[in-house]
Amino acid sequence: MVYNFSIEKAKILDNQDELSHFRNLFDIPKHNNDDSIYFSGNSLGLKLKKQNLYLDQELNDWGKMAVEGHFMAKTPWISYHKNLEGPTSRLVGAKKSEVVTMNGLSVNLHLLLTSFYNPTIEKFKILCEPHLFPSDLYILKSQIELRGFNPEESILFLPSDENGVVDNDEVLRIINNKRNSIALVFIGGVNYYTGQVFDIKKITETCRKNNIIAGFDLAHAAGNIELNLHKWGVDFAAWCSYKYLNSGPGNVSTIFVHENQIKNKPFRLAGWWGHKLKNRFRLENKFSPIESAEGWQLSNAPVFGMSIYRSSLELFDKIGMKNLIKKRIKLSSYLEEAINSINTELDLKLKIITPGNAKTRGGQLSILMDGDGKAFYNFLRKSGVFLDWRDPNIFRLAVAPIYNSFEDIARFHNLVINAFKK
Repeated sequence: MVYNFSIEKAKILDNQDELSHFRNLFDIPKHNNDDSIYFSGNSLGLKLKKQNLYLDQELNDWGKMAVEGHFMAKTPWISYHKNLEGPTSRLVGAKKSEVVTMNGLSVNLHLLLTSFYNPTIEKFKILCEPHLFPSDLYILKSQIELRGFNPEESILFLPSDENGVVDNDEVLRIINNKRNSIALVFIGGVNYYTGQVFDIKKITETCRKNNIIAGFDLAHAAGNIELNLHKWGVDFAAWCSYKYLNSGPGNVSTIFVHENQIKNKPFRLAGWWGHKLKNRFRLENKFSPIESAEGWQLSNAPVFGMSIYRSSLELFDKIGMKNLIKKRIKLSSYLEEAINSINTELDLKLKIITPGNAKTRGGQLSILMDGDGKAFYNFLRKSGVFLDWRDPNIFRLAVAPIYNSFEDIARFHNLVINAFKK
């Protein structure tokens, strides 16, 4: 396919796109009185203009009825998390009973690992990808130390190429070969650094055959790629809500626990909100957990944060992940060809290290520049392009189909071409 990066052609593509009008629902930062080119949805999604729809309701109910809002608010706070079960379960291919929204992502991962990392003297290692997000690495190390093991001996990093990209077949081979020593495979569904999409289905199948727990950090996957967590048999997962899901900085996280694991009744840290509702307020001496993912709750629900998340989830539910992925593939192809065109015309040596193609990737492209990449990055930021830098020499661009446009990509292409041809 021959791509044209004129603004006029890009506008035609946007006019032909059935989802383009959803962009108007978002606040887009300005640069020189024009929309910025926002490619940072993999870090922080944009704000919906009506993001406070449900938040205002909860603030009003709090003001009018105070403590009675727990039971008498328009959406009672005691069960507020249940309003997110439907859309979060559909988002990741789960049953409603397998998801619950609570806490922040790192907190939730600690809670899940407390339940599902159960090392023995022989079987104690955790297999994970290189360039694991630092917070995840801190979590793994502290959980290992909590069990009395040595992180240096217990964490097994997958081999990778010089850019941190892993061979998916190699993942399966190592799981099979090291099955007697691996207790847990813990991988980001989409690697934050390289943008690599891991084969969650095959990894989980291989883990199951080898009696290994399969857990995933889906921070860069939820709202970005197709997920079927229940069908694939994933044991546990968690994701934040503020990247592709646009719920605001540091907002709440959702967990997934497969129903088979729920039935096993694993140990979990206990808190009163995970206790069965019928006798929760008796504050009895014995913890009786809800027999669903809700049983992992500790404190009463952060209603204000969830109300903002709820607004965004309803939009995702309305559009549907299949439609968003279809558009994401088109945008990602267009962005890839824009980068290739820049290389051809300017010889900037921009190398896409994200493996695969538009159909097998997510929205993120990680770019390695041979030369002064930081200077190029700084030029783009000063020119109104939102992207981010990762040492030593990677910058990341991501297309979010819910608000990014073909015109964004054409403007990016023309900005670079016009600046460096001078």
